Amino acid sequence: MKAIFIAFDQAYYERIIEMLGKNGSRGFTAWKEVQGRGSKTGEPHYGTHAWPSMASALLTIVSDDHVDVVLNELHQMDLATPKLGLRAFVWPIEQAI
Repeated sequence: MKAIFIAFDQAYYERIIEMLGKNGSRGFTAWKEVQGRGSKTGEPHYGTHAWPSMASALLTIVSDDHVDVVLNELHQMDLATPKLGLRAFVWPIEQAI
């Protein structure tokens, strides 16, 4: 199993939830309002007057064979609207109860 952490502009929220369900990942934990800034070209998401947009984050655990499918769909979303900002990171899960 793998954990996929996804940080994204709030505009993606419903699309990501729908995509995960379509790809067999029912479970997730989401943080609807997080602040941050991309490490490469991302604009800040601070929820302030100067930087009004906000980000969200989501953590889902998927089987190893679903990782590439989910990452590919996320990458396609990011390519379609690169100014919004979307990043995903994968970690191995050693144990679960």
